[in-house]
Amino acid sequence: MALLTRIRGPRDLDRLSPEQLDQLADEIRTFLVDAVSKTGGHLGPNLGVVELTIALHRVFDSPKDKVLWDTGHQSYVHKLLTGRQDFSKLKMKGGLSGYPSQAESEHDVIENSHASTVLGWADGLAKANEVLKKDDHVVAVIGDGALTGGMAWEALNNIAAAKDRPLVIVVNDNERSYAPTIGGLATHLATLRTTDGYERFLARGKDILERTPVVGKPLYETLHGAKKGLKDFIAPQGMFEDLGLKYVGPIDGHDIEALESALTRAKRFGGPVIVHCLTEKGRGYQPALQDEADRFHAVGKIHPDTGLPLATSGADWTGVFAEEMVALGEERADIVAITAAMLQPVGLDKFAKAFPERVFDVGIAEQHGAVSAAGLATGGLHPVFAVYATFLNRAFDQVLMDVALHKCGVTFVLDRAGVTGTDGASHNGMWDMSILQVVPGLRLAAPRDADQVRAQLREAVEVTDAPTVVRFSKGAVGPAVPALRRVGGMDVLREPGTDRPDVLLVSVGALAPMCLEIADLLDRQGISTTVVDPRWVKPVDEALAPLAARHRVVVTVEDNSRVGGVGSAVAQALRDAGVDVPLRDFGIPPRFLDHASRAEVLAEIGLTAPDVARQVTGLVSRLDGRYEESAEESGAKAVEPARD
Repeated sequence: MALLTRIRGPRDLDRLSPEQLDQLADEIRTFLVDAVSKTGGHLGPNLGVVELTIALHRVFDSPKDKVLWDTGHQSYVHKLLTGRQDFSKLKMKGGLSGYPSQAESEHDVIENSHASTVLGWADGLAKANEVLKKDDHVVAVIGDGALTGGMAWEALNNIAAAKDRPLVIVVNDNERSYAPTIGGLATHLATLRTTDGYERFLARGKDILERTPVVGKPLYETLHGAKKGLKDFIAPQGMFEDLGLKYVGPIDGHDIEALESALTRAKRFGGPVIVHCLTEKGRGYQPALQDEADRFHAVGKIHPDTGLPLATSGADWTGVFAEEMVALGEERADIVAITAAMLQPVGLDKFAKAFPERVFDVGIAEQHGAVSAAGLATGGLHPVFAVYATFLNRAFDQVLMDVALHKCGVTFVLDRAGVTGTDGASHNGMWDMSILQVVPGLRLAAPRDADQVRAQLREAVEVTDAPTVVRFSKGAVGPAVPALRRVGGMDVLREPGTDRPDVLLVSVGALAPMCLEIADLLDRQGISTTVVDPRWVKPVDEALAPLAARHRVVVTVEDNSRVGGVGSAVAQALRDAGVDVPLRDFGIPPRFLDHASRAEVLAEIGLTAPDVARQVTGLVSRLDGRYEESAEESGAKAVEPARD
C-alpha cells in the first residue's frame, strides 16, 4: 500500500504519474477486499468504481466542487481518497458509515442510501450556485440501476431546462443495481454499450471527406447537419440529447486517462452534460465476478481468497418468507410477485425460479410498483410486493390513493422492519407501522416467529378487498414462541393465573422473546403480567379493550417509532372503548439512529428487557403510592392492592 497510505486528500492525486495511478487502483482493490472481508459491506459496487473515483477527484476540486453519489454504497473509494482509510470498524459503532456521512468529512455532501435522489440534489445545488453566482461545479454520480427510478427522470427534465447551467452527470453503468438492471432504459444503455459511437464514426468520416476534392467539405457539412438522424442510427444516445443534455460516451470506466479526458470536457462545457461510463461490478476480484446473482453487492464476513462466508447462520426471516411464497405459488395460480430491483435480497429469487412468468421486477421504482400491483389486483391476480420496510415510505401515496382507495387486494411484505442497525439511519425500518396507521382499510401483521410468518402471510393473501402488510425483522429468526391460547385474534403468550393482573404487556412482532423476559423480570418484583401478541396490529383487535380493563396498567413494546405507532393506536382504541387504564408505550424515539449493531442501537434507545422492566416497575410503584395517598386522604385504611 505504498501509494494509498500517502493519499490524505484528493490533491495528493495530482502529482501521481499514469503508471502510479494504475498502481494506486490495484492497491485500492487489494485494500477493499482485505478490509471488507473482515467487516462485511458493499464490496462489488466499490471494486467497480475505483478508476472512476480517482478520475473524478483529479478533475474536480472537492469539497469546493460537490461530488454526489447515488447510491451512497459506492462511496468507499471516495472515502479512501478523502483521508478515511481506517476501515477496521466499517458499519460498526464508532467506525465509518457504509454510506457518505456529513459527520465524517466535508467531502460528503448528502447521506443518501435511497436510490434515484441524487439528480434532484444536483439540480438544486446547481441552481443555488447560479443564484449565488458561485463557480463551483456539481457532479452527480448515478448508477444505471438508479436511473430506473422515476425521480431521476423528473430531475433530468428540470436539469435539461437550463442549457447554460453547469452540471455534470456521470452514469456509472455496470448493467446492475443489485442484480442485472432491467427495463427499457437498461435496453437502451445496452445498445449504447454495443455500438460504435457517433463521434468516432463522424471523426473518421471527416478525415476521409476532407481529403476528397471539391465535394468533400460540403458533403461533410451536410452529413454533420444530419447528425440527429445519423446519431440515432449509429448509437441512440439521442434519448439524452432529446432532453437537451449533451452526451459524452460511452467511456471505458477503467481507463483513467479516458475518464479524465471526458470529465474535463464535460467540466468545460458550461451546461448539463451526461458522461456515460462503462464499469464492471466486482472488477479485479474473481469470486465477485463469478457471483452471477449480484456480484458480491453486499457481503458479510468472508474469506478474502475464496469469497466464502466465514460463518453460516440458521434460518432467517427472509428465507422463511421465500419458502412460503413458493408453497403459495404452487397452491394458487393467481399469486404473483413484485420486486423493486431486489429480487434476491427480499427472498423472491426462489419464487422467480419456480414461476418466472409470475414475477415482475419494476426497477428502483417503488411508486410504480405499488400502482402496478393495484392494476394486477384489479385484473384478477393477488400481487405480493416484497420490499424493504424503509423503502415503502417512498410509495405511501400510492398505497393510500391507488391500492387502499380502490380496495385492491395487494399484500406488501416488508423486510428489514424495525431497527436494522449497521446500515444506519436511512435503512432502519422504523416508520411503517406509523405511516400506515392512517390508511383506511389496511391490515397490518407483525409476526413474532417463523411459524407466524407462514401463517400470517397466508391470512394476508386471503384478503381481496383491502391492502395487507406483513412486516418482519432482519437476520436470524429465533425459535418458535408458543401461544397458550387465543383471545379474539390475539395470542396469549403468558398469563399469571390471577383475575386482576398488574400489567397487560402488548408485544409486537419479533420483540416477543424480549417481552417474555420483561414479564419474568417484573414477576421477580412481585408484579403480575399478561403478555399478549396481537398478531394483526392494525386494526386494533376488539378483544384488546376488555382484556385491558382487567389490568391496572397497559404497556406496549414495538420495534417502530413511538410517534403514531402501535402504542398510539392501542391508546386510542382504549379511549374509544371507555377503558381508563394507564398506558405506557415503548418504542423507537423520533430521531435518526447512528449505525451500530441492532443490539447496540436497542440498548442506546432503552429498548431492552431490563430498561423496560425498570420503568414499568416504577410506574406500578407510583400507582401503588397514589392508591395509598388517596386512601389516607379519605380516612380509609391504606391497604396494599391485591395482586392475586
